[in-house]
Amino acid sequence: MTRRVVLAVTGASGMPYAVALARELARAPDVEPHLILSDAAKLVLSLESEVTADELASMAHASYGQKDLDAPPASGSWRHAGMVVCPCSMASLAAIASGLGSNLIHRAADVTLKERRPLILVPRETPLNRTHLTNMLAAHEAGAEIIPACPGFYHRPETIDDLVAFVVARILDRLGIAHTLMTGWKEEEK
Repeated sequence: MTRRVVLAVTGASGMPYAVALARELARAPDVEPHLILSDAAKLVLSLESEVTADELASMAHASYGQKDLDAPPASGSWRHAGMVVCPCSMASLAAIASGLGSNLIHRAADVTLKERRPLILVPRETPLNRTHLTNMLAAHEAGAEIIPACPGFYHRPETIDDLVAFVVARILDRLGIAHTLMTGWKEEEK
């Protein structure tokens, strides 16, 4: 059975995470990725990646712009297995935490929460102020999971791609999507 997964990309720095996640979702068996790309994300993508917005969209089953408020992810009757906002800007975090639906990303996140589907927010900001932290807590209390773009180092990364893979692997784990990103990762023996 095919599982739809929504990947929303906002204008926060961290496009390598979004590109790597889009690639993994595209190659995962039985996953149908749907992409929502904000206008700001297109600009940041052009600054941080060699991948174009069209190339990113080609990794998805379907792609939508932030103004496409009549797109399927805006409706609770359109079933999906989860939504990831990666990277998640502080403006999008604030809108999601407060239930403001001014664009498709915010609306789709709100629908995901109301339908009690998994919503993963991947904030990429530093330092964090009190408002950012309060919004993260509010989003968490509403049902979102917060996975900050904070890679670990215990897997002994050798490249930037290794650092990116660490975060993307955590996202895929939470969605229940199998992957092989963490080469050298040793699970605890049971």
